[in-house]
Amino acid sequence: MKRFLLAGLLSGVIALPAAAALKPGDSAPDFTAPASLDGKTFTFSLKQALQKGPVVVYFYPSAFTGGCNIQAHTFAVNYDKFAAAGASIIGVSLDSIARLNDFSADPQYCAGKIPVASDVNGTIAKSFDLTVRDAVAGKKDSRGVEIDHGFAERTTFIVTPDGKIAASLGGLAPAVNVDQSLAAVEQLKKKP
Repeated sequence: MKRFLLAGLLSGVIALPAAAALKPGDSAPDFTAPASLDGKTFTFSLKQALQKGPVVVYFYPSAFTGGCNIQAHTFAVNYDKFAAAGASIIGVSLDSIARLNDFSADPQYCAGKIPVASDVNGTIAKSFDLTVRDAVAGKKDSRGVEIDHGFAERTTFIVTPDGKIAASLGGLAPAVNVDQSLAAVEQLKKKP
């Protein structure tokens, strides 16, 4: 019970509204980063991913924390719906690639379906005009492991193949964030 309470409190403390995030119509900053899919490291390139269709770039505070666990799981459960709409997904956090290898393969969270990228210095998050908070000493994740990195605010961007932001979703509960991301991607598919 204490673990769930701590995870809930931690997710509430590190989930911040997207006050200054890039807006629809802005150009999405291009980035390349080490990423993990199903526990295997690769290099993610936004530019390359956009060649296949829209990309859902979702920033989250930390792997293995309450809200982030829910969000990753909800993206994984809905993976086929995003793919049917022609979109790919990349999660981005300040977690190390080692933590992300575990998170991406865990069947309770990314389930080997959702790739997650490591932005250890917060450079990518800052390029999207997101707030990055410093690490908080003594904070532990849902596994009881100390979190030794900073946190980016939970915000999702739908990026169109021409590199423009179609939607910016922040300040939402994790599952609602995924639902609204899917709705935005499905709207893009309907446009001529």
